[in-house]
Amino acid sequence: MSARFRVAITDFIADDLAPERRILGDIADVVALDAYSESDLVGKIENADAIMLYHNLRISSATISALTNCKLIVRCGVGFDNVDRVLARSKGIPVANVPDYGTEEVADSAIGLMLSLTRGIHMLNQRLQHGDGAWTYLHAAPIVRLRGRVFAIVGLGRIGAATALRAKSLGMDVAFYDPYAEDGMDKALGIRRVESLDALLAQAFVVSTHCPLTPETRHIIDAKAIAKMPNGSYVVNTARGGVVDATCIADAILSGKLAGAGIDVLPDEPPPADHPLLVAWRDPKHPAYERVIINPHSAFYSEEGLLDMRIKGSETCRRALLGEPMRNVVNA
Repeated sequence: MSARFRVAITDFIADDLAPERRILGDIADVVALDAYSESDLVGKIENADAIMLYHNLRISSATISALTNCKLIVRCGVGFDNVDRVLARSKGIPVANVPDYGTEEVADSAIGLMLSLTRGIHMLNQRLQHGDGAWTYLHAAPIVRLRGRVFAIVGLGRIGAATALRAKSLGMDVAFYDPYAEDGMDKALGIRRVESLDALLAQAFVVSTHCPLTPETRHIIDAKAIAKMPNGSYVVNTARGGVVDATCIADAILSGKLAGAGIDVLPDEPPPADHPLLVAWRDPKHPAYERVIINPHSAFYSEEGLLDMRIKGSETCRRALLGEPMRNVVNA
């Protein structure tokens, strides 16, 4: 081979790149740009033969139009809303994702958030830790039994299905809304399909989102959607930040419409300090202080999952560089 390829990792990964170089090192030079905004890429990415993109930034027309020899952009994660895949296709650049690296971790996190909220675990810890009242379970009363309660899933992809099986094992009545799920998924998993989002919301004890962020799903759970849920229900979001309108959660908690919310991801991370949910969540006088759990987009993470993400992303690049058939292309 007369010339080596160049693979650019845009963001998030900035260590010794051992996994990437083990897979790509015989054919490509791998560089980590450690960027935090698209402007940080200028002058560093234009000649890349393949790009590995994580989640700290977005690649728009400004970058895609400047690429001179790119054979692939791989989003090393499930969601791909931070790359203009339509424009990339018009430029002949495939965009792929890594849909299977953290299925177990995200599903476990969704159930963990749900249990921490519905069993009063988070609230009781907060109350006792701060010496707020007597040493008693009654701080969290009334807690209801989970068996038979409706666990409502929005989006039955890989992670939604894994979450469904976990909720089902707890004895919950698992129902889902997903107009794109193949017929028979309900029977394969032993759960219920609901034909409209409104019908799903009306019966939900817990709503757990597992859909990609698209124009169709942006703010699919907003103030109007939450108003259709029973009083005292819960929302859990381990999908993408824009799927749930987090600005309406504090008011829903204050009114009693929601008894709690578990938010793993927000649209902007780190979020601005004046975000309405953060303001309420940090205020000991607001009920969101002990009824909302916010995590720093960590549901995907385990050491094994992180390594899977890097390996699978690198293998996708290798196939593209060698002209082999690619998998998980999202802009075909």
